[in-house]
Amino acid sequence: MTTPRPTAELTAAEARRLVLRAQGFLGSPDRRAGVRGVLRHLGAVQLDTISVLARSHELVPYARLGAVGRKTVEAAYWSDTHAFEYWSHAACILPIEEWPHFAFRRRAYRARPHWNHDLPDGAYDQVIKQLRAEGPLTATELGGAKRTSEWWDWSGAKVAVERALMYGEVVCVERRGWKRLYDLAERAVPKALLHDDLDDAECLRRLVRLAGESLGVGTRADIADYHRLKGEQVDAVIADSGLVPVTVEGWGKPAWADPAALETPPRGRHRTTLLSPFDSLVWERARTERIFGFTHRLEAYVPKPKRIHGYFAMPVLAGGQLVGRVDPAREGRTLVARQITLDGPKAVPAVAQALVEAASWVDCTDVRVERVDAPELREALTSELAALLG
Repeated sequence: MTTPRPTAELTAAEARRLVLRAQGFLGSPDRRAGVRGVLRHLGAVQLDTISVLARSHELVPYARLGAVGRKTVEAAYWSDTHAFEYWSHAACILPIEEWPHFAFRRRAYRARPHWNHDLPDGAYDQVIKQLRAEGPLTATELGGAKRTSEWWDWSGAKVAVERALMYGEVVCVERRGWKRLYDLAERAVPKALLHDDLDDAECLRRLVRLAGESLGVGTRADIADYHRLKGEQVDAVIADSGLVPVTVEGWGKPAWADPAALETPPRGRHRTTLLSPFDSLVWERARTERIFGFTHRLEAYVPKPKRIHGYFAMPVLAGGQLVGRVDPAREGRTLVARQITLDGPKAVPAVAQALVEAASWVDCTDVRVERVDAPELREALTSELAALLG
């Protein structure tokens, strides 16, 4: 693909501010739009099974809006079929109006020749029949999620309903105790949206444009990663997506930006907050290193002796930079910082503020620090915490 002449040259700092504004961390948050506004602004909110302070899809709006109630978060996502769950960057909550634009992926799943789980004869039709008569239902209610205690050993009903989810005949309408609640798409998706009429090119143009708007500015790889598109899929449509080519100081690769983002310089207050490792600001490691000079790796699946920063180390955002990490836990009404990594003395007030705000959000009244990577900063941090906690 021949990249057109760039329309703008951005410094690394200008690009970083564009990214922060696009991701909802610079300027006043739109509290009236609330959680649903955050979802539409980002285009996708990743789901994950790990829950420490809260699950990742709760942490994402918290990081942008502050202490929004956790029940409010769930209601905003799921009530009135305002969103659906599907495969995007990973398993993600997506705005319901984007249903037509994932037709290309549903078609690809329907044409897929090989699967990890065999589909037993008659299981698919039985699941659809049961959902039509009794739905919405969980996999357990459909006949059991697993055949044995092994996590990968799915029952026939689970294989069938997950296949129907990928095909688009079934929708996850809610997470109930982390279990998917399934219903027929014909009941759950508004009729005006329930179609696969758009061809692949139109779907891809939309998702590339959405990714560019949500990122602010990104390379081809950044844009492809947002909804897990292939590079050649991005190449086929990016010239017609509405995004414009730019160069960014130090990036070394062509980039594309949302033209509306280039019209107004980003201004306003920076958020200070803990970030989920699955937050779209930091979910791609190479991009995070390029923009923030910050190397981050989720260590939940790393053997404990080999962890450097902790099980669920959460980056700390402050002043438009990533200034440290906190590996949190809870004991009763105490937020425990098992391990804290600080990027120098200037990070101390921000990390203390982020910890106290997070503690208040999850109804903790105290914060206890166990380990600080720079022992000489421990006293300053505990003093700052004491002052904020009163």
